[in-house]
Amino acid sequence: MGYGEPTPVQLRAIPPALEGKDVIASAQTGTGKTAAFALPILQSLGGHGKLRCLILEPTRELAMQVETSIRNLARFTDLRVACVFGGVGYGAQRIALREGLDILVATPGRLEDHMQQGLVQLNDIRVLVLDEVDRMLDVGFLPPMRRIISKCPKARQTLFFSATLPPEIAGLADWALRGDAVRIEVGAARSVATMVKHGVYLVDASRKFDLLQALLEATDFQSAIIFSRTKHGADKIAKKLRGANHSVAVLHANRSQNQRIEALEGFKSGKYEVMVATDIAARGIDVAGVSHVINYDIPQHPEDYVHRIGRTGRAQQTGDAFTLVAMDEVSKLAAIEKFIGQKIERLEMGGFAVPAAGSFAPAKKALEPRLDGTRKRVFGKSRRSFGGRQRG
Repeated sequence: MGYGEPTPVQLRAIPPALEGKDVIASAQTGTGKTAAFALPILQSLGGHGKLRCLILEPTRELAMQVETSIRNLARFTDLRVACVFGGVGYGAQRIALREGLDILVATPGRLEDHMQQGLVQLNDIRVLVLDEVDRMLDVGFLPPMRRIISKCPKARQTLFFSATLPPEIAGLADWALRGDAVRIEVGAARSVATMVKHGVYLVDASRKFDLLQALLEATDFQSAIIFSRTKHGADKIAKKLRGANHSVAVLHANRSQNQRIEALEGFKSGKYEVMVATDIAARGIDVAGVSHVINYDIPQHPEDYVHRIGRTGRAQQTGDAFTLVAMDEVSKLAAIEKFIGQKIERLEMGGFAVPAAGSFAPAKKALEPRLDGTRKRVFGKSRRSFGGRQRG
């Protein structure tokens, strides 16, 4: 299937969605994708009736976030919205399904469970939204997605969102979408949002945590997300940060659903100033006011770099992103720079400089954060300290 050239439209509301056309779309993170597809859907559904819209998400956190956004947008209508996902009991979800819904947001695994129990029928689905499809492929949801899609009516509208289109996803798009699907791209999928200032620190692996702590102490951050490659690494970083008097939330797949909800809600409310997370938080998690992202470990896949640092600089706010790069990660840094089509600025903090050797090029810019009783942003302009609190 050929989708033609991307249409350069603003992602305020997808015009083809209002016309009932199938859409395959990618958008730079932070551009308001959920509202762009939700508003036309709410308008087309009108009032309460049968289950007519199904939205598939790759993670519990994304499913809950999308359901909350749609519920807020639909609060002056009688449309009913609910969310089903794994990791929690079935009781409340069964009650919501039996009471009747117009819009269901779901992760594929739990949705199939409810379908097998006869609690969900997809015979009347008019709009199917496949969100973050590349991420669903990463977590092994392609087979259940195909089974779910096959249960939906062929005479439906499908909205297909994926940052990348590898062969497996292109094949799914060919099968799921009609031949006249409209291709939309908002912002370059491989580019970093212009509101984010980002740079890398080349550092010896044994001194990464010391550099992380120095950055947090030298930076007047509002709230920060620190990304670890592994769940064990995230727990280890969080434990050390707590020992340094930081209030820390942890988010990864080994946490219980209640722990994951508490971490996100606590981070959003300001209870925690730092959240240490794996890539489970890299896609779609929208927390207002995240001023800084720090990649403690460089991401495994280049596209995840764009998603990670897109957690800051959202909704036209500015943000800073730092990546700590050890010698054995330099090849991954080169892959990221090739992917985004630009060289990432090398930064340096006093006491942590790595001698230029091999692939470690000299830093372009030396940064000596001023510690004169006030916390300064490493990138110039000062920012109000987090919640007015002093860390002691």
